[in-house]
Amino acid sequence: MITQQQLDTVVGSAAYDKDGDKVGKIGALYYDDATNQPSWLSVQTGLFGTKETFVPVQGAEVSGDRVTLQYDKATVKDAPNVDEDGHLSPQEEEQLYRFYGVQYTGGGAETGRHAGDVEARGVADTGRAYDRDRDIDVDRDRDGVRDDARGTVGRDTSGPTTEEAMTRSEEQLSVGTETREAGRARLRKHVVTEHQQVTVPVSHEEVTLEREPITETNRGEAYDGPAISEEEHEVTLRAERPVVDTEAVAVERVRMGKETVTDQETVGGEVRKEEIELDRGDANLRDDDVRGRRR
Repeated sequence: MITQQQLDTVVGSAAYDKDGDKVGKIGALYYDDATNQPSWLSVQTGLFGTKETFVPVQGAEVSGDRVTLQYDKATVKDAPNVDEDGHLSPQEEEQLYRFYGVQYTGGGAETGRHAGDVEARGVADTGRAYDRDRDIDVDRDRDGVRDDARGTVGRDTSGPTTEEAMTRSEEQLSVGTETREAGRARLRKHVVTEHQQVTVPVSHEEVTLEREPITETNRGEAYDGPAISEEEHEVTLRAERPVVDTEAVAVERVRMGKETVTDQETVGGEVRKEEIELDRGDANLRDDDVRGRRR
């Protein structure tokens, strides 16, 4: 339940349903005239918050800058279409209570409140509301707030309406990296056949004839045997020839490794930003006054 201390911070906060889904933004807090207790929250939904939906305060909780409703997003968006004009009649309130399944006894909800109008005390910066204390309309749009009694008032996009300044926000690219699989590499071994040529030295024997004169040294061998005869001598010649064979020998070890290579890539995206323009109206401001206020 929203406490008394949290009432001033509710308007302008983000509204989430009971499942954690964002519904919209709190546009106003409605009080019962008879009990002076908060009864309804108006939630701005749809594109640019152009639709205003009413949700019971009962069961809502505030945590930081967010309000968690006790209903889901679909229920809130399907609520009866009640004009957001600064107050709710008993008939409109009864219709809303019946939709949300809260008992309505004609004197309010099951809390026993007395019947009476419910009016908005806090109003966000879009739509139109009624200020009962001054009996005037407050006309608001997305660019600011126009109060028929006070003139132009600035709009602070990060919170409630302010008097003299507004906050300009813009989106920025948040760039990071993620690691994912880019491919796989494998080591495979297969056999190929190639032709090689090697030069090998080989030797062979050849017949030579040597003639020597008869001397005292060999005379005995020369006259041994018949004087005249026929003879035959035989000599075996030998030669080398190349012999080719193969054997498997280990020549190297091959393994896979990884290294990180850093490249530069350019990424881009669409970002939005707010721009602030000065509507001078009837004000007589110098350019240096404008620049000074912007700072």
